Amino acid sequence: MDTLTLHLEPEQDLLLSLSEVAQEKQISGFLLGVVGNLSKASFQCPGRDQPTVLEGELEIITLNGTFDADGVHLHLSLSDGACQVWGGHLEKGSLILKGADLLLGILKQGQAARSRTKTRLEIAVLPGCPWCASALRLLEAYNIPHLVITVDNDVTFQQCQQRSGMNTFPQVFIDGTTIGGFDSLEKLQRSGELLTLK
Repeated sequence: MDTLTLHLEPEQDLLLSLSEVAQEKQISGFLLGVVGNLSKASFQCPGRDQPTVLEGELEIITLNGTFDADGVHLHLSLSDGACQVWGGHLEKGSLILKGADLLLGILKQGQAARSRTKTRLEIAVLPGCPWCASALRLLEAYNIPHLVITVDNDVTFQQCQQRSGMNTFPQVFIDGTTIGGFDSLEKLQRSGELLTLK
């Protein structure tokens, strides 16, 4: 196993920064350690529909999980100014306050945690959409490799609409074919077919 240090500057997004490094360097592995703080933390607590968002001087206590070119799955715990500890599944929007240093464990070729073959499932999501968040949590819970298309502008919206013929989100594609939205994804999960996409 090789290691890589990653330094993040103020205002960088913790999740997106690690995801960008994994994609750019085509690496996979897991987090060995972290020291740093956040000005804003966004994390998903179990059983809640929306992420919890905290702001202030937030000290990172632990950050555990895996990363590769297809995605990042991290669990965060942190302390606020009253020394109250919070934690959950790290979401986008967690911003570095003064700085953060991460130590990454890089798996060698052939040891990747996820398949290096082409990702079969794509999902188009709208920011802030509860059904989209539920769909992403379902995929992550079953560790299904997936490519996320974030629909945050009119051009991407129109491209997805033309591709799927749908006006609602999420939009799920398997092997390039539209299968539907969250209900269709949940149906695949109940039938056991979702596991065949691992």
